[in-house]
Amino acid sequence: MKVLRVKITDEAANVVEQLRTKNGDLMFHQSGGCCDGSSPMCYPKGEFMVGSSDVWLGEIAGCDFFMAKDQFEYWKHTELTIDVVKGRGASFSLEIPLGLRFVTRSRLFTDEETQNLIETRGKRHANILLEILMLSGRPKPHLKPTDICRT
Repeated sequence: MKVLRVKITDEAANVVEQLRTKNGDLMFHQSGGCCDGSSPMCYPKGEFMVGSSDVWLGEIAGCDFFMAKDQFEYWKHTELTIDVVKGRGASFSLEIPLGLRFVTRSRLFTDEETQNLIETRGKRHANILLEILMLSGRPKPHLKPTDICRT
């Protein structure tokens, strides 16, 4: 059985559902920025542009979860659990007006878990890039995701 890299608590998943009802499909991104920039942030899907310097870690509560590649280098040996706490962060994340903020809790993977980790998805990211190209009116039907991103 594959081991998930990112999980979410029930309380945080309930907040995601509340945000989804108001904002539609959502996504998460955790950058390597300072202060609250290194906290997980929730955005309407597509409002935060992911790029080649981002890594897809998995899905939580029906939302894709991305992390900046340089940040991932620090966290790749840990299971991440997204939780929610009371308090206002200094970010553009959707939960802030609710007086809440998402936080990341972590623990190191065991040796056995490390051998069975879910893959990060560069190819999934390439599918997203390919979709953006298609939607931009510049279709590239001859391209495959592996032509854009090989990870």
